Amino acid sequence: MKVIEVDLGDRTYPVIVGDGARHELAEVVPRGARRAAVITQEAIPVEVDPGIEHRVFTVPDGELAKTLGVVEDVCQQLARWGMTRADVIVAVGGGVVTDVAGFCAAVYHRGIRFVSVATTLLGQIDAAIGGKTGVNLPEGKNLVGAFWQPSAVICDTATLATLPPREYRSGLGELAKYHFLGGDDLAGLGQADRVARCVQIKADVVAADEREGGRRAILNYGHTLAHALETAADFDLRHGEAVAVGLVYAAEVAVRLGRIDEARVHEHRRVVGGYDLPATLPPGSEPAALVELFARDKKAVDGLTLVLDGPDGVEPVAGIDPAVLHAAAEALRS
Repeated sequence: MKVIEVDLGDRTYPVIVGDGARHELAEVVPRGARRAAVITQEAIPVEVDPGIEHRVFTVPDGELAKTLGVVEDVCQQLARWGMTRADVIVAVGGGVVTDVAGFCAAVYHRGIRFVSVATTLLGQIDAAIGGKTGVNLPEGKNLVGAFWQPSAVICDTATLATLPPREYRSGLGELAKYHFLGGDDLAGLGQADRVARCVQIKADVVAADEREGGRRAILNYGHTLAHALETAADFDLRHGEAVAVGLVYAAEVAVRLGRIDEARVHEHRRVVGGYDLPATLPPGSEPAALVELFARDKKAVDGLTLVLDGPDGVEPVAGIDPAVLHAAAEALRS
């Protein structure tokens, strides 16, 4: 097992990575917790034992489960069960479960403790770490949420073998992102080592900028277009697939701004293609409509803003000319 710490002072917590890590759950349940609400989905074939009295609550499958209505329903069930601040939520699943269960933990009784047992690649290397929780609105992804750190995160790499191929592939989109955030050749590592390396990168960034006041925005590399694609297509694309397209798009924007050269654009395409991920806009996508959605992105506080590669590495760039964004999108038409 590998243990990586997310260093947040007195709120520091461990991320346990390895085959069979979920069996460590009882050891990381917060002291004094009386009962555990295990929040998961019917389709997740992973059982856990928190070592205390617990009850399983399920949320719907898919990205459409990330709604305020689902959060209200879960919180009502917790209230009927008599859950208090002395109890703990255990999220078992991927990014959707982490976002919904974490947000419920943030708002129920104005905040209760939670532990995340991430069962997907996307959840293990991204969604479960860092305390970002939230749900979607029809107008865009993750527009309602809270920063609420877990007490611990468990990444059982054995659960990755249970994933449907497309779900695993979605996680590879986030993995591709880490190649450009200091991960270098992640493809050359074994499964547990790849997960641990990504966790360490994210833990370091979160420790330096917990609430995305600056550097943490780099974790959204590729996500501006990705979120627009998901919103415009009613989430027909998996998140990681959309991120893969967004990475190549960000490179096309960066080269047009003179931040990188064509060789670096090719490197983005090589990494994305190496994971058999898409690098073009889905058929029927309208660049103008996608760029319009960029204005709803949470980073857009000083004009249209994207996280872009450059001579000093990946960083947020504000005030980008819409004409550049349109031209880069046209370059990604299939």
